[in-house]
Amino acid sequence: MARTWLLEDDHVVTWAWTRTEITSAIERRTREGTLTRAQRRAVLDRLRGLAAGWDEVVDVLAVRARANAVLARHPLRAADAGQLGAALLVSEQLPDPLVFHCLDRRLGEAAEREGLRVADTGD
Repeated sequence: MARTWLLEDDHVVTWAWTRTEITSAIERRTREGTLTRAQRRAVLDRLRGLAAGWDEVVDVLAVRARANAVLARHPLRAADAGQLGAALLVSEQLPDPLVFHCLDRRLGEAAEREGLRVADTGD
């Protein structure tokens, strides 16, 4: 799904901690034995390549303010609230709602209620 989204959208904006979240998942799978060392290296190389082509939202204070407000309205985890807070910050600067991509139903529903267009996850 994420591969399709990347092919369809030539401008990707992510929260600064997105790369850390992805790295965490890769390292966890390596520790659990579901990724080999070679697979880990390949996936991390791919992540570095993708990250080189996207823009990152780095205004921690502005994202935190939006994330804290989002947490009062939606039952999200802190990291998900950060993702949504970053998207809301970027969206405020655009004339049209941005398309929010995620694979988490709860996060997608919260993004939609916050006024963002949410990409179809296919499920």
